[in-house]
Amino acid sequence: MTTLYHNPRCSKSRQALQLLEEKNEDLTIIKYLDNPPTPAKLSELIALLGIAPIDLVRKNESIWKERYKGKQLTDSELVNAMVAHPKLIERPIAIKGFKAIIGRPPEKVLEILQ
Repeated sequence: MTTLYHNPRCSKSRQALQLLEEKNEDLTIIKYLDNPPTPAKLSELIALLGIAPIDLVRKNESIWKERYKGKQLTDSELVNAMVAHPKLIERPIAIKGFKAIIGRPPEKVLEILQ
């Protein structure tokens, strides 16, 4: 079972979903803009990715530039910002077992299947 944090309006996210479907992967799709993760869930996801919270932030989003850019935020504050504004979460994210990967480029999601 693979879980995909997905934004249907994002072409990269749609491409990643298509790649996983072509591999007949059993999928759970989480539309994270409609159902944002809790701070605990997002922290767990960041740990699975093996990255710092700042590395999951979409820094080109206007909400980031207007409210957060240039501020020294703690990891907890970054997580809370992404939960409050899920558009800030990089996408897509695929999870399988105890592995997670950001699908940038979309083909990277296939690495989760290995």
